[in-house]
Amino acid sequence: MATVAAALAVTATLAGCGSDDKNSAETTVSTSASVTAAAVAPAPTAEQLQGVLTAFADPAEPAADKAKLVVDGDKRIGLIETMNQGLAHYAVSFTVGEIKTTGDKAEAKVSVASPHGTMPDVPMSFQYVDGTWKLADSGACTILGMARAACQP
Repeated sequence: MATVAAALAVTATLAGCGSDDKNSAETTVSTSASVTAAAVAPAPTAEQLQGVLTAFADPAEPAADKAKLVVDGDKRIGLIETMNQGLAHYAVSFTVGEIKTTGDKAEAKVSVASPHGTMPDVPMSFQYVDGTWKLADSGACTILGMARAACQP
């Protein structure tokens, strides 16, 4: 919050400086817009991200609903359906650990528990889109790969 306030103060100071350069106002507006856009995405909680992961791996959830949990998830519906079939009688759970947020993107270390054991510190990517934190395509592909429904490059 202090960083955003400092950035806005610098922007306001720059806007107050006179200049004959026609581009100076445009530059100031662009700077303000980027600071505002970064400030709009609230930092995700571990519970929020864990909820996304849990819903994504729930075999009872329809593929179309799961696609809404992923950035551009519509392109992965076929793989999500394959994953649902593979997870029909297979319990998977997630524990979200360390989260690092930069603007509208977040990286988290996730422990994935299955009947075969636990994989600690699996990196997962998320993105804030349309007012909610979603699983980034790379994060979805990580889970899909675990369920033998790997994304193709």
